[in-house]
Amino acid sequence: MKRFVVVFVCAVFAVGVLAIPSVAGAATTIKFGHIAPPFHGQSKGIDAFAEYVKEKTKGEIEIKTFPFGQLGSETSLAEQVQAGTLEIASVTCAVLQNSAPQVAVVDLPFVFPDRKTAYAVLDDPEVQAKIFGYLPAKGFIGIGWTENEFRDITNVKREIRKPDDLKGLKIRVMNSPIYIDTFKQLGASPTDLPFPEIYSALQNGTIDAQENPLLTSILIKATEITKFVTKTGHILTECIIIVTPDYWKKLTPEQQNIFREAAKVCIKTNREVNVELEKKLPQSGISVEEYCAKNNVKVINLTPEERGAFKTAMQQVWTKYREKIGPELFDFFQAKVKSHSGK
Repeated sequence: MKRFVVVFVCAVFAVGVLAIPSVAGAATTIKFGHIAPPFHGQSKGIDAFAEYVKEKTKGEIEIKTFPFGQLGSETSLAEQVQAGTLEIASVTCAVLQNSAPQVAVVDLPFVFPDRKTAYAVLDDPEVQAKIFGYLPAKGFIGIGWTENEFRDITNVKREIRKPDDLKGLKIRVMNSPIYIDTFKQLGASPTDLPFPEIYSALQNGTIDAQENPLLTSILIKATEITKFVTKTGHILTECIIIVTPDYWKKLTPEQQNIFREAAKVCIKTNREVNVELEKKLPQSGISVEEYCAKNNVKVINLTPEERGAFKTAMQQVWTKYREKIGPELFDFFQAKVKSHSGK
């Protein structure tokens, strides 16, 4: 009898607890996943995002950040956001274009003449509204950017100064159609090996080259093997901060605005830390330039004419992706690049 009473009372208590409505303004904790290492500008920016949200919501929303792929690969992160099992993530346009082909416009090779123009275009409210506008139908809410860096080419064979110098090189690229098409057009043999396998693949001769920002190449020790670096800056690796729609709808308009403001804090921090890392590498404390000189890494800085030759070689790729992306968006983006150039 006593056992029955205890069970009955516990059951009533449990039902009562479940019946209590949630309190408006009660603190909640959400997860933000990404693949950047903790010391990288992208990771520091995302941490700044979390701190800003916590401060501005007075602790009502706490964001736990999970760097370095702790919650899965970028493809997995995107799928988790689509499924509503992860509230927020930062995923490269290279991966997101598999769901929303239009975001490939950001990855057009040699589309940005310089960093200043790139940042002006990406920070343009009309550009963000246009690109992010394609995401809700695919299960994402885009609210801002994070970034890796401009991508360069390192290889074990020779100096690369013109498109023909890439012919025949086996090069590891990101698993994205536009990256593969870019290097096929240049006469190389692209392969999409997983990122952690780059070093061993270079070491055993599976690949001759890889394309990553020089900073990243140093940090993964690829430059221990690839002694030729060409600063092509062929693509700026941009990531979109994506929120799952169900969670976004739960936020008040004021909270949504806080998230968007946090995204601006994030990219500002991201860019500033990347600049500092170029000046002072983790552990060694020396600059990227000093590292290359000390380790006999030959760095080729392309002249405007040499870089122009690479851009000219990309016209077939641009033509293909104008149709894939959509002529209206393609032309809109090109016009923005032109309008922000030289300012």
